[in-house]
Amino acid sequence: MNNSTKLAHSLLRQIIQLGVSDFVISPGSRNAPLTIALSEAANKQIINLHVKIDERGAAFFALGIAKASNNYVAVICTSGTAAANFYPAALEAFHSNSKLLIITADRPEILRKTGANQTTDQVGIYKLIKTHDLVSEIELKPLFNGKPIHLNIQFSEPLISEEKNDWLVDLKNKPINYKNNINGKLETSTGVLIIGHNNAGYTVDEINSFISKLKWPVIAENPISFPQALPHAVLYLSDPKIRQVLAPENIIVIGRTTLSRSTNKFIKLAKNLTVIDPRIADVDNNRQADLLVKSLPIDVVSESTSNDIWQKSSDLAAIEIKKLVWSEQAAIKCICESLTSMSALFVGSSRPVRDIEAFTKFQTGVFVFANRGLAGIDGNISTVFGIAKKYQVTNAIMGDLTFLHDISALTNSSKENLRIFVIDNNGGGIFSTLPQAGSTGFEQVFGTPHNLDLVKVISGFGVSVSRVSELAGLELITKKPIKGFEVVVVQVPSREVNAQMLKEITQRVSSVVRIGINLA
Repeated sequence: MNNSTKLAHSLLRQIIQLGVSDFVISPGSRNAPLTIALSEAANKQIINLHVKIDERGAAFFALGIAKASNNYVAVICTSGTAAANFYPAALEAFHSNSKLLIITADRPEILRKTGANQTTDQVGIYKLIKTHDLVSEIELKPLFNGKPIHLNIQFSEPLISEEKNDWLVDLKNKPINYKNNINGKLETSTGVLIIGHNNAGYTVDEINSFISKLKWPVIAENPISFPQALPHAVLYLSDPKIRQVLAPENIIVIGRTTLSRSTNKFIKLAKNLTVIDPRIADVDNNRQADLLVKSLPIDVVSESTSNDIWQKSSDLAAIEIKKLVWSEQAAIKCICESLTSMSALFVGSSRPVRDIEAFTKFQTGVFVFANRGLAGIDGNISTVFGIAKKYQVTNAIMGDLTFLHDISALTNSSKENLRIFVIDNNGGGIFSTLPQAGSTGFEQVFGTPHNLDLVKVISGFGVSVSRVSELAGLELITKKPIKGFEVVVVQVPSREVNAQMLKEITQRVSSVVRIGINLA
């Protein structure tokens, strides 16, 4: 048995014994020892093997499975530019503390900087994730600490052994139960709790337990997951006078609040700010607050804070939101209200994730995911495909540019029950709601219209696709059960019209809430 095959077998046995059951590979030569071994393991149904031809998509696909399973998922490639294509997903994994196991095959160290084919310095290629540069077996268990891992494995030729051995004998896959750190005591008085979109890595149940002990009003960037979350708060908090009246003595933030300017302005009004997030220890160690807490406290002493004025404000906002006409916001509201229990929802970055925050409310039993580590629009389709592997039914909402950015993922489409809604406004709608709207050359450099018929583009991949352009049609589609993979192109009014509608609905909500809480 040659050294490369022995090394592949040795390392893979450890990885499988540490509970890794999903492996994503992209074709290549230098990673052949790993690929052949994993194919043998998959044939004996010891692991799940997924093949993706594009390394960038493969890494996001693995990230999706990791998010949905809360377990390490390995993504494996050959040497050279293949390794560089893992970088976007590696960054997302680092900033979201996701369990991504990156394995890059490499040529022997002696070939680096010699002009050898497909050879570069892959050590430290991901910068923020430590590289373990391997020429022989090491004990891998200490590396499995819940954070991304990079193994760079030097394989010498011959890569393929003519000898055979049953390296899989007595191999058992025993998943590790990764538990969040919940300990310590928090003492405070009255205040407001704000939950960032990815919950700082904590489960909904863990945060709900904390909420019940804290007894404060709750604002969540993802209101779908939390029954106590006050819907539409981001809209009425855009009013400076309302913010001032509702400003509490204390605010606790779980995770990061990266979506709304109005929420962040509200946070600045607190006299005392507490941030709870494990990433303070290493990822976000420059985070600023009066108190930084690295784990969710199990023991909470606080004063119950009245929810009445908050609930009244949200109820008044909801009345105005019911008046929404056909728009991106009306479409997303309709989709979310149709979601079924025990299903997954993935939300794309940019405009959709903000509309989820502003226009939706709690839905029972829906598991919400998003790439909020760095909030990129790359790899979103691939991430959804990974998430769908772990759920019976999955929905996704993303913008047209986000969808097109990862369109190559359709060459290796999902076979799961998955429906992706693509909000089509012919370009980058988020920018029409930001300060650069109307700037010189805006349409070319920010609006970036694609001018594509998305139905024709998607059908070209052999994917089932339909188009809707009004609410009644969308409601009909959402009532149909999801069987297999399909895409729904949601044709909405122009970006300029949508920006104006957002402005108007925000103003109406502000006005009605001001009157309702006696500020007019």
